[in-house]
Amino acid sequence: MSAAVVTGAATAASRPAALPRLARRVGRTAGRTVWGSAAIVLFLAVWEFAPTFLLTPATRVFLPPLHVVLAAGWQLTLDGQLESNIAASLSRAASGFAIAVVVGVAAGLLIASYRRLDAFLSPLLELFRNTAALALLPVFTLLLGIGETSKITMVAYAAFFPILLNTIAGVRGVDPLLIRAARTLGVGRARLFAKVVLPAAVPTVFTGIRMGGAASILVLVAAEMVGAKAGLGFLIVNAQNSFLIPDMYAGILAIALIGLAVNGLLVALERRFSRWRAPAV
Repeated sequence: MSAAVVTGAATAASRPAALPRLARRVGRTAGRTVWGSAAIVLFLAVWEFAPTFLLTPATRVFLPPLHVVLAAGWQLTLDGQLESNIAASLSRAASGFAIAVVVGVAAGLLIASYRRLDAFLSPLLELFRNTAALALLPVFTLLLGIGETSKITMVAYAAFFPILLNTIAGVRGVDPLLIRAARTLGVGRARLFAKVVLPAAVPTVFTGIRMGGAASILVLVAAEMVGAKAGLGFLIVNAQNSFLIPDMYAGILAIALIGLAVNGLLVALERRFSRWRAPAV
């Protein structure tokens, strides 16, 4: 019997055995997906039916069912209001977040590389880190006005510290054995930093970036509630003042979906830049 015949027979025999493994893998993936989304489905079901069956008509005005909120969001989309306000918020959040990422990562790498600089700046960083960004909203408004500059600066401030501190922690948390092994092989300081330290710190750095992304959206929405003429924060406050309660909830739901999308994008980027580690969840 030829080798080709034996190989073909072995391949054909392995196919039936591979099918149960594939079926089990698909089943596990489907099970995790269903279980992971069960809480969200339950929450949406409660939102839909609880106002109808548990609240009085007078109270239901302040918490409308989900289908009423979705209908209001669809109408805002048709009118172009939702799209324009989302665009305004995203442009501000993206600008401030980009500034925070560039400055925060660069400063974190620099501070983590020099112990004396870290000891000098740590008290000041702790002071500002524990000062809530929203507490400084009047300061930003007085110094920079109520325009775009103050809002972008506030977003950058809120996102800066999670990125900075996680970058410092990521660089300091690199396994010393990796550094010693690289130095034993004669790797220079610059190459050591680029090829060993920075890749090992990427997961922790991206944790800070994800935290900064969430902070940028939350702080921006709060800032838009004061002295803004566009944005999701403005939409929510304006709907509340006009007693358009479904529109208000539609704006809140849009913020939640944007935050979920931003987090998913950052997780995908983290997986792209740290393929050697287990995927982030």
